[in-house]
Amino acid sequence: MKILITGHRGFVGSYFHQRLIDHDLTLIDIVEGNEAGEFFRNNNEYFDLVIHLAATVGGRKVIDLSPHRLFNNFVLDSEMIQWALKTKPGKIVYYSSSAAYPAGLQTRYSYDPHPAHAMNTHRLHEEDINLDDTRVPDPSIYGWSKLSGEQMLRYVRDRLNVWIFRPFSGYSEKQSLDYPFPSFIERAVRRDDPFEIWGDGQQVRDWVHIEDIVEFTLEAIKVSEPDVFNICTGRPTAFNEFAKILTDIVGYKPQLKHLTEAPVGVQYRVGDPTKMNLIRPARISLEEGIRRALA
Repeated sequence: MKILITGHRGFVGSYFHQRLIDHDLTLIDIVEGNEAGEFFRNNNEYFDLVIHLAATVGGRKVIDLSPHRLFNNFVLDSEMIQWALKTKPGKIVYYSSSAAYPAGLQTRYSYDPHPAHAMNTHRLHEEDINLDDTRVPDPSIYGWSKLSGEQMLRYVRDRLNVWIFRPFSGYSEKQSLDYPFPSFIERAVRRDDPFEIWGDGQQVRDWVHIEDIVEFTLEAIKVSEPDVFNICTGRPTAFNEFAKILTDIVGYKPQLKHLTEAPVGVQYRVGDPTKMNLIRPARISLEEGIRRALA
């Protein structure tokens, strides 16, 4: 196939590049001096598959403390769509994000504010984003950029074959230290004691290995019609629990040091994998992912 990958030097893009190396690839990444917006403005080629990953992310610190750095994402997505309307690719993969879900569904007690009652156990389902709803969601600016991308694609879904994916907390050992997983691995390898965790450590995430993200995406576009899919496991893991699993595997028991002034994001973000599981469930557990990283 003739395939375009934008952002191929990024975390997700590098795995798609490796996975699809035997195809006819066009690779666009600003790290190599190729800006995706410029490519979309000047290119007129047909591609069998477009995997659009070019975006500014930068981790929790950028999202919370320097959100203006994310503004260009709105422009990049718009230019990709205008280009696609002109060139009509066979299939388009658009990576949205779990950050696009309303923040009000991701608090510690989203459904019962009384702290003596059970914590939020709601798994975010694809239909929790309803673009016909008049209520305004409240994701981060990164979430807003992805939600806007979804909305723009909604207006052209009758003219383009687009699969929208909302990955949850993707990870592997190759990820930047701007993200929790590799930072935790590094602290454990050094056997840090105390072991630092941003926030109170009770914030919950749904960890999904990058190989499961890539393999599910490729399977979904092969066997399903254009649709919206979560990429997740449905397993809730608090940061404190993650640290304990990791340090138990390494073989030591440090004290946890909570940096309560550090940015932490939403309190409870776990996906509903029902639609995903019908095609290809996630296969790599968090424990297995940790062992791979340590190896």
